[in-house]
Amino acid sequence: MGFTNTGKQLKAKKSFGQHFLKEGPIAERIAKSLMEEGPKEVLEVGPGMGMLTQYLLQEDWDLKAVEADKDMVSYLAQHYPQLPVFGEDFLKLDFQTVFDGRPFRLIGNFPYNISSQILIKAVDNVALVPEVVGMFQRELAERAAAKPGSKIYGALSVVVQAFYEVDYLFTVKPGSFNPPPKVFSGVIALKRRENYLDLGCDTRLFRTLVRASFGQRRKMLRNTMKPFLPKEVLFGDAFFQQRPEQLSLEDFISLTNIVDEHRS
Repeated sequence: MGFTNTGKQLKAKKSFGQHFLKEGPIAERIAKSLMEEGPKEVLEVGPGMGMLTQYLLQEDWDLKAVEADKDMVSYLAQHYPQLPVFGEDFLKLDFQTVFDGRPFRLIGNFPYNISSQILIKAVDNVALVPEVVGMFQRELAERAAAKPGSKIYGALSVVVQAFYEVDYLFTVKPGSFNPPPKVFSGVIALKRRENYLDLGCDTRLFRTLVRASFGQRRKMLRNTMKPFLPKEVLFGDAFFQQRPEQLSLEDFISLTNIVDEHRS
């Protein structure tokens, strides 16, 4: 997703969730939000017509892009011939092939229709992705950064924050896009946690339990954890009288270890 005043304007396509950012200062602010330390390799997701791209190219990054819209791929080849572009669906992209197995950062004005999937793909490839910076629908950006006790704190919050520190940077109004979306947008930055290799529990089980808990978020853990723990455990500890939005990341790790101990 991007916008440039150079050459022919291409129409946004609903099928790609496109809303073109038209304000350069916002794109520049996003580009400058990448940390100075870390790998030089950067992958831009959905560059569109290059509004963000032009600012990234001003920095000393080893920049590549992935763009599913063939019209945009052609546009980029014409206007940014120095930019290597993967002309495919980001969600199908093999991260090992992007920079020959080297770690890289993710950045973009991300398509809203696959926003949560983008974050989960980063988590699934956390060893290769130390940083993610970009714009999402504000509701999703706020959920990714939400803390326990918040009404918007959910499974996405817990899973993403298990591997990344999430900072909400700033909000962008609908009028900053062409066409304007019906929602506000939010820019967030994800920095990989130092202990990402050792969460302190079985990672797969952790994610299963987080999803199960928030699948019935109004119910206490003693109800949602019935498939995983015996009744004497569920009804013998006040911990299981809590609802999932009350649990911190550390609580979910503890829950995972309790379930793991009771698995046959």
